[in-house]
Amino acid sequence: MNVKVYSTPTCPYCKLVKEYLTEKKLAFTDIDVAANPQAANEMVKLSGQMGVPVIDIDGQVIVGWNKGALEEALGMKQKA
Repeated sequence: MNVKVYSTPTCPYCKLVKEYLTEKKLAFTDIDVAANPQAANEMVKLSGQMGVPVIDIDGQVIVGWNKGALEEALGMKQKA
């Protein structure tokens, strides 16, 4: 599984996403779009959004802190 988190150092929701992934012992690549304009452009092309966090899980894009969507994309959510 390939997980990328497009984030900035000052974003509280980015911190929540990264803490969640770390807690679940899932490897991810943290991409600081504040320090990398090329990555910021890549993030906008991928998501159509300027805001962070943007999470790319094997091509499935999630914008913002959305625990339910993360669990679903990671295959952790139980089916009702």
